[in-house]
Amino acid sequence: MNVVWSKGFKRLWLLAALWGWAQGAAYAQTYLAADEIMQRAVARTEHAAARPEQTGYSFTKLTVTEQLDAAGNVKERKERVYQVWVRGGSTYGKLVEVNGHPPAPAESKLQAENEQNVRMVVGTSKSGKGDNRENFLTPEIAAHFNFTLAGQEPINGRLAYRLQFQPKDPTAPAHRIVDRLLNRISGTLWIDAEEFEIAHAELHLGSEVDVLGGVIGSLRKLAYTLTRTRLADGIWLNTFSSGDFEGRKLLESLRFRTKSRATDFRPLGVPS
Repeated sequence: MNVVWSKGFKRLWLLAALWGWAQGAAYAQTYLAADEIMQRAVARTEHAAARPEQTGYSFTKLTVTEQLDAAGNVKERKERVYQVWVRGGSTYGKLVEVNGHPPAPAESKLQAENEQNVRMVVGTSKSGKGDNRENFLTPEIAAHFNFTLAGQEPINGRLAYRLQFQPKDPTAPAHRIVDRLLNRISGTLWIDAEEFEIAHAELHLGSEVDVLGGVIGSLRKLAYTLTRTRLADGIWLNTFSSGDFEGRKLLESLRFRTKSRATDFRPLGVPS
């Protein structure tokens, strides 16, 4: 009797093990290679930028910037409110308020300089107006990095591929300051497993980047996170970001941190 029970138990154990292996193999087959995931993500970005007829959105963005002293204490804090419009891969922003008041001319000038810096990193939209900050994963940016698939996990209730990235070795050609910056950045991307949009990103600077040989300044630290959210009609937008930066401008050491949050999303009318 014990022999019969023992044989039956072994068969049951074997069947359970085989079933578990089959389930694991089936799950493993849902994984794609890291390069294929990135190819699909880049293609998704290009597709979004090429569809001016898709629903656009306006929203409010609150950005808090804190300048810190050497001990990490807040020296200056500013809250800036922007009205932002997004359509066909192009993003346009207007500064409407600084610390509860209309922006002074100096603040408007600073916004123009910041927008120029953003375009240096993410590029100008195909229309020539606005920038690509909502669709920044271009082939040119992706070409700077090697990607490794580290697994799958849920982000905001949706399954995502977790990809670690680091600069290629040897690094990609550096024709601009932004190329030298990209060649020193590494981190992790979470790519939505169904729609191949970036759902979350965390990146950091691996080594110092000088501007004009260090004469104008340098960037010593960069730690940045970004969260993107899928709206009801399938549009993905940047909804939260935070950053911590350290560097030098001429002879002055600088350290500041930022947080941005987007709210009050409103669909725009369909363009005629």
